[in-house]
Amino acid sequence: QVQLVESGGGLVHTGGSLRLSCAASGRTFSGYAMGWFRQAPGKEREFVAGISRSGGSTYYEDSVKGRFTISRDNAKNMVYLQMNSLKPEDTAVYYCAAGLGRLVATREYEYDTWGQGTQVTVSS
Repeated sequence: QVQLVESGGGLVHTGGSLRLSCAASGRTFSGYAMGWFRQAPGKEREFVAGISRSGGSTYYEDSVKGRFTISRDNAKNMVYLQMNSLKPEDTAVYYCAAGLGRLVATREYEYDTWGQGTQVTVSS
């Protein structure tokens, strides 16, 4: 089973950009679909973006389409979330997640392993 560690969160102004990184341990990283979720204060955790095991397919929540890009580097056991044109409503704790054996996963229950989260704050 992989372990996940996120980094790259921080404070940014509206319209700014951040790149989140997720480092995965373990030798079977390419066997996992990967995803990013977020949880804002007082709200449930929600799906943001997902990527297939090979990286050939990606999926996005509607509100981030065209602004966020998920990618992975299986040689480095890394997943990234490039976030552009950030808005105050993007403020949340962002979590990296791994789904073993899944081709792709967009639902929380499809993921087996979670990182500790990284805070993203977008000021208006």
